[in-house]
Amino acid sequence: MRNSIRLRLWSAAAISIVVALAIAGVGLRYLFELNVERRVVSELTVDLNELIGATSFAADGRLSVASTLSDQRFASPLSGHYWQVEDLATHNLVRSRSLWDATLALPDLAAGGELRKEELNGPGGELTVAVVRTITDADGRAFRAVVAEDHRNVEVSVGEYVRDLAPALMVLALALMGAFFIQITVGLAPLEGLRVAVRDVIALRKARLDVAAPSEVQPLADEINRLLAAQEKALSRARSRATDLAHGLKTPLQVLSADIRALRKKGETELADEIEKSAGAIRRHVERELARARLAPGVSGDAACLVREVAKGVVAVVKRTPRGRQLSFGIDAAEDFMAPVEEGDLSEILGNLVENATRFAKSLVHVSASASAGETIIKVADDGPGIPEAARHAALLRGVQLDSKGGGSGLGLAIVSDIVEAYGGRLEMANASPGLAVTIYLPRHG
Repeated sequence: MRNSIRLRLWSAAAISIVVALAIAGVGLRYLFELNVERRVVSELTVDLNELIGATSFAADGRLSVASTLSDQRFASPLSGHYWQVEDLATHNLVRSRSLWDATLALPDLAAGGELRKEELNGPGGELTVAVVRTITDADGRAFRAVVAEDHRNVEVSVGEYVRDLAPALMVLALALMGAFFIQITVGLAPLEGLRVAVRDVIALRKARLDVAAPSEVQPLADEINRLLAAQEKALSRARSRATDLAHGLKTPLQVLSADIRALRKKGETELADEIEKSAGAIRRHVERELARARLAPGVSGDAACLVREVAKGVVAVVKRTPRGRQLSFGIDAAEDFMAPVEEGDLSEILGNLVENATRFAKSLVHVSASASAGETIIKVADDGPGIPEAARHAALLRGVQLDSKGGGSGLGLAIVSDIVEAYGGRLEMANASPGLAVTIYLPRHG
């Protein structure tokens, strides 16, 4: 999963969503705090105007407030809501009961009647939000009025908002992550279709990528199809050259056979044997290359043939040999049982396996065919001596000649292995009781 494009895209999207929503949360908190402070300032301004309306200078010149404000929190000691009026000439103060024996320390402000928003220290040193205004009457006497509210009230409102906002942002983050995951899955779906098409080509069910891909992916599919076409042409040319070469060598081999017979007639037996040995090696390689050449560059996934009919034909040929006339042959396959392989290729497989079994069998060669777990199983068994397990495993690992001491060409199983591999199958050998059983597993398509 570490190399998954889907995981990488989703992880990047998830991180982006979390970062974006975290920034949004900080921004929303800040905006909400500003909004709450504006509301507080608006309410304090109403209280300030009421305080200014109730403030006047008495006949003796003393500053007085005619009545307390309507908000009863100003009458409760240390309630967090305070007001204060200061005579700018005498610095006498009139303050709310909520201040108790404390005062609000005001900064030096320029003269004028404009409304000012300030942050002041309250009775206990806490931060407050305050509105201040300086008023001058017709006689030139001036006083400064201030109304303040504990900033913790703003913080409490903001905290409650954040507690409600955080779950909402988390739900939104999960929803966005789910939406991005669906979006990424839908976006990468064409790649899955391309993977299935490639698998069909590998499994020989299709010769080309048969997929309707989006415009961003279709060029890749087209290039792969062009590569497959070029590969098919190259393999076809190589197959033709191999066939021509193998057939071209057959004529010189026939001439050598005639020369060998002539040498023997002249009494040159030792020389004839040496030439015959070399010619035999060449002939075996020619036969193998011809068998390989008969395999198409890409065998069809629609190939199929009747196993019993092919097996009967092979057995009929082998029975006409001197060794075949001494043995019994059994075929265990239903009349309509089909194998996913071309008839010629199955004939090559069974011909080599039955020929090998005939060479070592004591009395019986048995051919069977069955299907299991999506595979076609074809088995050729004899009742001969078998082969040692160490030699069998070594031969399978190296793909060497398995019957080189049996009097044949030594290439039968190698040819069978080539054909089976071309169809995506596998070959297994096991000693039976008695004899040797060679089993071919071919994948069933569709």
